[in-house]
Amino acid sequence: MALSALVAGCAEFPLNQGGGTPPSAPQATTRPPLTGAPIRPEDLDTPTAAERRAAAAPTPAAAGSLGVTVASLGDPARSGFWMETPLVSAPTRGSVLYRANGRRLNVDLIPIGGPATGGSRLSLSAMRMLDAPLTALPQVEVFAN
Repeated sequence: MALSALVAGCAEFPLNQGGGTPPSAPQATTRPPLTGAPIRPEDLDTPTAAERRAAAAPTPAAAGSLGVTVASLGDPARSGFWMETPLVSAPTRGSVLYRANGRRLNVDLIPIGGPATGGSRLSLSAMRMLDAPLTALPQVEVFAN
């Protein structure tokens, strides 16, 4: 009998031992449906034909190799042929060589902080013209002009 009174008394206590009101059910979020076509790399790769020819033109006598760096994809919304790299201390013209296929491309070299062994960021247009995989981390050799 005492046991039945004890069990009956448990019904008076909430399961939430932390006190206060029990947590409410999770709220479902409603997001608007996706519309339109997905954005593709070619949608953001906007340089003109003249800019592409200039980037692919034979490079002037290079001042020498600045080093090899691992390149990730830079800001895809920023057009042009550029590389942000710790291998330069001031903006300059240069070129990058993707040894995997032998393609070389003229780019603007833009300094970023970090050790020379740190990685670099390459523009979407440059990655595509080098035929480097956009989702990989290709190694490129960087040259000053």
